[in-house]
Amino acid sequence: MGALGDRYGLDGRQLTQLDAVLAELARDGRAPTTVRDTRRAVDVHLADSLEALKLEPVQGATHIADLGSGAGFPGMALAVALPAAEVSLVESRVRRCEFLRRACAAAVIENARVVCTRAEEWREGLGSNDVVVARALAAQPVVLEYAAPLLRLGGTLVDWRGRRDRAQEAQAAHAADELGLRLLEIRHTEPYTGARDHHLHVFEKVAVTPPRFPRRAGSARKRPLGC
Repeated sequence: MGALGDRYGLDGRQLTQLDAVLAELARDGRAPTTVRDTRRAVDVHLADSLEALKLEPVQGATHIADLGSGAGFPGMALAVALPAAEVSLVESRVRRCEFLRRACAAAVIENARVVCTRAEEWREGLGSNDVVVARALAAQPVVLEYAAPLLRLGGTLVDWRGRRDRAQEAQAAHAADELGLRLLEIRHTEPYTGARDHHLHVFEKVAVTPPRFPRRAGSARKRPLGC
């Protein structure tokens, strides 16, 4: 954990908070992840999440939304690393929301709040976020449709991806055009030794998202844009 602190500039209190998150992950048999071993979770969850700190828009964000937060990554890790930012952990499944609340309480993460709803139905979040993040959530055109309405103009989407899929990237490019987004970069990352095929896909909101978005809940997955 100390090496993680050195790499990302985390102080003792922040490392203690991250330790508490991993302890809750290991303790709670209902935690929504298959990776509960603390040593492995440092790499798979924390290091992978904190790679986003290398992006300038993330460093300066004051309002961040983590879509499909699940076990809380990357959202909880970023909330610890960026105490001045307000982080919304958006998750539709009630049991996962309950876990997120327990983990935030155990780690005393006061700048994170759990939003227990679908991304398409989070009306309060429309146009209010500097950064939206998503990790292993859905096909990229679907993630773009979830994220675009929630971003302010000039805001940034960071989408965690594994091995690159050129066909899906082409579909995502068409979806981005329709949603007012523009691809800035696809950054290869190596958050820990032996990590392979890790990429951050970074989009900027360059135009107002058309008012027909977000579509009704479930529509993005059933009829993805760009396909």
